[in-house]
Order: sequence, then C-alpha cells, then structure tokens
Amino acid sequence: MADSDDELFGAEHVRVYRETAGERGYHWRGTTILLLTTRGRTSGELRTTPLIHRTDGERWVVVASKGGAPEHPGWYENLQANPEATIELPGETVPVRASTAEGEERARLWALMNEVWPAYDEYQTTTDREIPVDVLSRR
Repeated sequence: MADSDDELFGAEHVRVYRETAGERGYHWRGTTILLLTTRGRTSGELRTTPLIHRTDGERWVVVASKGGAPEHPGWYENLQANPEATIELPGETVPVRASTAEGEERARLWALMNEVWPAYDEYQTTTDREIPVDVLSRR
C-alpha cells in the first residue's frame, strides 16, 4: 500500500478509498478526489475511476483530460453512451447523471477546475481535441 495518499494511483487508489470510506484517498496532491463508476459501453461491466473534482453548487465537476492524450478517457466515452453513473465521496454514494458543459458554462467551469489543478491548461496544449468538462448532477 502507498505510504502517502499522494502516491495512490488507479486501482490502488480505488481500493484504499473504498476500504477507508474516503478517509484515505479523498485528499490527493492538494486537491480532492471522487470515485466515478460508469457502465462499460461495450462490456457492460462497472468501471471505477478516481477523478479530481470540484463542486459547483449542488453539482460535481470533473475534467476528461486523460493528461492531454489525443483520445477521450474511457470513463467519458462510457458516460456518452450511458450518462447514469454513481460517485463515491467520503461516507456517501450518490447516483448521478452526467452532462458535458458547453460554451460559457464550460469556460467558467474550466477556469474553476484550473484553480485546483493548473495542469489542465497544459494538457489542453498537447491535444487537438477540446477537453470535455462534465457536470454530475444528483439523480
């Protein structure tokens, strides 16, 4: 197991987060993490991904950056196929519906997310795709 929460990554991050109900893994590298569970668009299997998030009123905001890779992350593609998902926060599991922000809302939320993870602007310079900003609303 990682000695520091900042060293958590991928499946280990999910495991530790769940084992501690978010006591470990929620605070990560100066930001906060939620666990997003989507249904695989091809396999139909549930897939869980730790993601940096921020709240916007009663909603949660996540960025489909994939570190600036040329293609969207799998979790984003899964949400495009089926926008119903669940998120886990410390001590709470919430059913959500995802939507992709556009126009002025996307610009506002992009700036909000860059406050907590400034690398998003750098990621955008490394890819031709516009990196999506997704909003997760309680169902």
